[in-house]
Amino acid sequence: MKIIDVFNGDADGICALIQLRNAKPLDSELVTGVKRDIKLLSRVDASAGDNVTVLDISLDSNREGLTNLLEQGAKVQYFDHHFAGDEMMEHPNLETFINTAADCCTSTLVNLQLEGAYQHWAIVGAYGDNLFKVGEALSKASGLSESQREQLEKLGTYINYNGYGATVEDLHFPPAELYLAMKDFATPFDFFEQGKATFEKLENGYLEDMESAAKTPAMHETAVSAAFLLPNAAWARRVSGVYGNALANDFPSRAHAVITEREQGGYLVSVRAPLNNKTGADEICRQFPSGGGRKAAAGINELPEDQLQAFIDTLDAFYAA
Repeated sequence: MKIIDVFNGDADGICALIQLRNAKPLDSELVTGVKRDIKLLSRVDASAGDNVTVLDISLDSNREGLTNLLEQGAKVQYFDHHFAGDEMMEHPNLETFINTAADCCTSTLVNLQLEGAYQHWAIVGAYGDNLFKVGEALSKASGLSESQREQLEKLGTYINYNGYGATVEDLHFPPAELYLAMKDFATPFDFFEQGKATFEKLENGYLEDMESAAKTPAMHETAVSAAFLLPNAAWARRVSGVYGNALANDFPSRAHAVITEREQGGYLVSVRAPLNNKTGADEICRQFPSGGGRKAAAGINELPEDQLQAFIDTLDAFYAA
């Protein structure tokens, strides 16, 4: 029997799995990748008797892979908060924990199932997914000091930042490696003490890349939306998501798109809905090939060059309405 853990390579996916494996330590096969590598179930080889845990990837995007696993006899436990399709799958070997509410993430779903046993990691995951109000509420419920809360906020931001890139080679740490560096710590505060070098590498990279992004002027800016075009460079690919989060926090009534040039042509797009109206990001992105995500944050993996203006017009029109 094989144990296979399939998880998004961002803060939410990693922190969700850290909670589960602290609660039930198991040696497992890890399947993950950059944050945009979402069709992970197509890479899973499982058969009857195998147990597969899936964290923070859309069921709708992985419907074919999930169907194949179930047909092969594998048991699947599925935690997620992304669009799951118009019809939920049902199967005797499938157990789902899915909530697409804008104030929910996979780490908080796992935290609920574990009754808060490893809540500090759930707080890190929530901050990584830019759910600041959720992170603050859980921090208050956990009795954390302001300095402790800020530590968890930084860690969530940095882990999430590390997940962005066209390939694993763009990242400071492959997501599986970063997970392994943190998985044995019951709380992030233990990691801060013993994983200082890892934390500092993430922090230094984040600060340098954000400084580069801040020098980029808007290519489009109205009262309801703004778009920024970043070059085809590793730093730009790494910072695309967290820069969108930072813009959303700085301008909570405005939607934002961070558009990065792809080496193969076209653009990688990261969209953030206004924090004051956390809806629509997924609807906008699904109108374009390779687009998807959730209500508050979504993206397009390969936007053709000739559709860039149409995308910007769609973004602006949606929130102007």
